[in-house]
Amino acid sequence: MNKKTVVLGASLNPSRYSYLAVNRLLAHGHEVIPIGKRQGKINGTDIITESLSIENVDTVTLYLNAQNQRQYYDYILNLHPTRIIFNPGAENQELAALARKNKILPMEACTLVLLSTNQY
Repeated sequence: MNKKTVVLGASLNPSRYSYLAVNRLLAHGHEVIPIGKRQGKINGTDIITESLSIENVDTVTLYLNAQNQRQYYDYILNLHPTRIIFNPGAENQELAALARKNKILPMEACTLVLLSTNQY
């Protein structure tokens, strides 16, 4: 099943987990919207550098530390995703609590592991 996924903290650096996640999500047939600091492409998909309004988001997967997430709280919540995945290093109890208040499932997990074990 295609799950529209916003990758927040997308990087052009092939050694970064966010880069790998974009590629693996695409390989698994998911629609991916990478959002990062620098414009560019990952496997033909444009990295967006602004907070666009996006409809029908299933998952927001975070590759930013808790401090760098703060500026995106309202944006993330207004996307109304089904879940937010806090990848290792992105754990954030404050945002997780806000997610629960907004009926969004917070998950401390690794997107790459979820994909590789068919749990995504």
